[in-house]
Amino acid sequence: MVMANKKSELQDYYLFNFMSSVMERLKVMGRQRTFETYASTLKSFTAFRKNNDLALSEMDSDIMMLYEAYLRNRGLTKNSTSFYMRILRAVYNRAVEKELTIQRNPFRHVYTGVDRSVKRALPIDDIKRIKELELSGHRSMAFARDMFLFSFYTRGMSFVDMAFLRKEDLRNGVLTYRRRKTGQRLSVKWERCMEEITGRYDTGGSKYLLPIIKCSDRDSRIQYQSAMCLVNRNLKSVGRMAGVPLPLTMYVARHSWATVAKSKNIPISVISEGMGHDSERTTQIYLASLDVSVIDRANSLILNSI
Repeated sequence: MVMANKKSELQDYYLFNFMSSVMERLKVMGRQRTFETYASTLKSFTAFRKNNDLALSEMDSDIMMLYEAYLRNRGLTKNSTSFYMRILRAVYNRAVEKELTIQRNPFRHVYTGVDRSVKRALPIDDIKRIKELELSGHRSMAFARDMFLFSFYTRGMSFVDMAFLRKEDLRNGVLTYRRRKTGQRLSVKWERCMEEITGRYDTGGSKYLLPIIKCSDRDSRIQYQSAMCLVNRNLKSVGRMAGVPLPLTMYVARHSWATVAKSKNIPISVISEGMGHDSERTTQIYLASLDVSVIDRANSLILNSI
């Protein structure tokens, strides 16, 4: 009888409401970016369910497999579907931890790993070609190119961290900031190439180092997101003009720094620390997209020595 009451009690807890409560705590904790990823996942799953909530006890492998198929039918990649699944799994596991439902392993038949990513890194020669590209008369493209290079110069700093850099973060020749994604504190030696970029833009009256967030009376997060979309759009044009072999985005700058560092025989532990990764495994994922030709050349050297 006690077990029956317990089962009935568990039926009262529903996914949408529970996930919303988790998101509210994330917002209170200041974890805005994580909040946004959870919100994106909830919006997607709500659309899949056609706004029909379900009890946590009703979550099973069949529903998750149907959701995975729903995502794939909308053109999402394997890594993208895994992204949504991992967030839902984290929410579900939290509910299990709080004893709001029992563990039924609803994600056991869907993909929750990180697939080997497509090549998103450029060799140093392509970076040089982007740097030397003549963009006079193309102000927006020149700004996008500067943001790309600034990211590369600062060990692949993410655009969100660039947007919120404050002038006071630069002291005594060292730029110090905390990654908004992980909270990790990083310090970067201020180099002349970085100074050349910031020197091109008038940010007088602003507390920010770069002209990404410009209006103090508008939501800074919205300004950053709008700027990122515009920069990435203009980078596509920059990439085409420079003749690079892949669509240019700010993310490519981060991958490229890691790959160039690896090509210089810098230890993965150092690359991981420099990028602010929470583990070397994350860095290995970045480096997994090395051009296959690099591996082929390495194999040829080995075979030629026999």
